[in-house]
Amino acid sequence: MMIPRLQQHYQEQVRPALAEQLGIKNPMAIPKLTKIVVNMGVGSAIADKKNLDMAADALAEITGQRPVITRARKSIAGFKLREGMPIGCKVTLRRQRMYEFLDRLQSIVLPRVRDFRGVSRTAFDGHGNYSLSLTEQLVFPELNPDKYTKPQGMNIVICTTAANDDAGRLLLELMGMPFKQKEATSAA
Repeated sequence: MMIPRLQQHYQEQVRPALAEQLGIKNPMAIPKLTKIVVNMGVGSAIADKKNLDMAADALAEITGQRPVITRARKSIAGFKLREGMPIGCKVTLRRQRMYEFLDRLQSIVLPRVRDFRGVSRTAFDGHGNYSLSLTEQLVFPELNPDKYTKPQGMNIVICTTAANDDAGRLLLELMGMPFKQKEATSAA
């Protein structure tokens, strides 16, 4: 079985660097990735169920895994939404698929985003987990633009075992996440 490139990079370079920079002696306490959740909320599925099927097909092509259909938790009359209606789909990636997806996201997909200058440094949740969203699924080269004509966004959550945001940010930086550069303070 072949080890994904990013997983090998994590084991050979990132783990020793994290242990040194964070001062961690216990190898089990070194931060690592646990899972990546890719979620598509399809609000237009209320009116047309085909939109949800198209989003699920796109998500399956992007991740290589069949998505789970998510349903509404409560009824909201203003959105014509009833409890239990299908309104989205999600995929949870772990182990090798997780590393392969993150590698493709960092090296192929994010550079294809128009006017891309890096992802936000502050989109952490306080526990070392990172969230980012894409407004267009067609930045993934796997998708045929003739088949998926309706633009659909997605949320991507990268879950880590980091104790805090700084450790999570350091882990993702060492893994190659293209964060925005820190603003240089002008000494004028």
